Amino acid sequence: MSLDSITTTIDDAVSDFFDPVATAVGDIVFYAVPVGGTELPLIVAWLVVAGLVFTGWFGLLQARKLKLALDVVRGKYDEKGSPGEVNHFQALTAAVSGTVGLGNIAGVAVAVSIGGPGATFWMILCGLLGMATKFVEVTLGVKYREEHEDGTVSGGPMHYLPKGLADRFGGNGAKLGKVLAVLASVMILFFGLFGGNLFQTNQSYAQISSTFGGEDGFLASSAGAVLFGLVVAALVGLVLLGGIRSIASVTSRLVPAMAIMYVLACLTVILTNVTAVPDAFGSIIEGAFEADGVAGGVIGALIVGFQRAAFSNEAGLGSAPIAHSAVKTKHPASEGLVALLEPFIDTVVICTMTALTIVIASPASWDAARAGESIGGVTITSDAFETVLPWFPNLLTVAVLLFAFSTILTWGYYGLKAWSYLFGRSRTSEMTFKVVWSVFVVAGSLLSLDSLISLADSALFLLSVFNIIGLYLLAPVVKRELNSFLDFVRARRAGTETGTEDTGLEATKAP
Repeated sequence: MSLDSITTTIDDAVSDFFDPVATAVGDIVFYAVPVGGTELPLIVAWLVVAGLVFTGWFGLLQARKLKLALDVVRGKYDEKGSPGEVNHFQALTAAVSGTVGLGNIAGVAVAVSIGGPGATFWMILCGLLGMATKFVEVTLGVKYREEHEDGTVSGGPMHYLPKGLADRFGGNGAKLGKVLAVLASVMILFFGLFGGNLFQTNQSYAQISSTFGGEDGFLASSAGAVLFGLVVAALVGLVLLGGIRSIASVTSRLVPAMAIMYVLACLTVILTNVTAVPDAFGSIIEGAFEADGVAGGVIGALIVGFQRAAFSNEAGLGSAPIAHSAVKTKHPASEGLVALLEPFIDTVVICTMTALTIVIASPASWDAARAGESIGGVTITSDAFETVLPWFPNLLTVAVLLFAFSTILTWGYYGLKAWSYLFGRSRTSEMTFKVVWSVFVVAGSLLSLDSLISLADSALFLLSVFNIIGLYLLAPVVKRELNSFLDFVRARRAGTETGTEDTGLEATKAP
């Protein structure tokens, strides 16, 4: 029996078994209600409402403290001897690498094609609201992280839910928190293996084989798929063995590089069509409130924009605090401020650049949507770039590979922390996970297992239900941590508080 027939048999068997489960769970998690001629998934409303609540609770923090967040990333308020493993910038890039990916390329195209250019406006608004949610969950992640004897740290909802709820509500809170922590760990682990690993390898292999493999080329063969999977697995395994320090070292270089490369490509298309920019912005603003002909009208554009943004930046899902918790700091809210930059980078900057590129260079995509035609995802983005950059499919392949690799690394770290919480931090336990993770990388180039990936998506967004309940209950703790850090900042600025960076040099005082 050939390798192709074996993988097809496995694919079919797994799909036949899990398809009914994935459908049933998806119907519950993504239950939608009719609104204004279209349907609103309640899980999206849950995420957006959380952004609104925390934006009001913290007084539009994402706007008032944006400059302070940038100063923290630059190291202006670092203190020598702070516990943790990585600096603020490395923690940010490690977390961003888990969110920036195919959703920024294909997801935005879907939003524009279905919701029209106006969906971009609502996507940006949702990203801005998500900044407040991200601030809250990451502050809690650092506040309740667990510091180990070897200097490493573990954080995330599996730690701040039981510890935080126990602090606030005593024994009953501890019991509830423990249950939520176990469920959170299972869901993070499940999504990590299938959505953050297998799916990423599968899609990156599909892109590289279609671009360079040809119909009969080596890359398009099963042997080529195995070789690709083995190479990626080896690279991922080497980085994972080094822990978060190694992952952060890679992502702190990889994420800025791939983001700059992608944004420069967007700018090239936009500047080449600079005369169309005013009309593009006009289409986005007008379409947000006058989405005639688009499915669901204005409400449809709003829902599509919110949905794509919520799925892209992961604010409220509890995943990013795992990476941010490794930061070197004595003030949890300092990293919370750094984290609010994440939805800004992911949604407000990168997703908006993609949307502008599509609206300017590929208006046929949303014109066709008005006519009720079905539109693809990544092909729209690729076509828009190809109008100015004929070689863009090659660049897109590189971008997809970088996005996929960084996502596999970050979700490998997330999965390891969830695994360790469930099965312990022994060397054998952690090595077992890393072997399993690498095997999934290889399998991802051969198998699709669509039903499992769909089920993993459901698990990830179900996590947001448990996580955000905890965020609401622990919001007063976050406010105290914010006030404490702001007191420290005022003292540093006044010169009454000194601190040094890990380099041993005196930290630069903020103006």
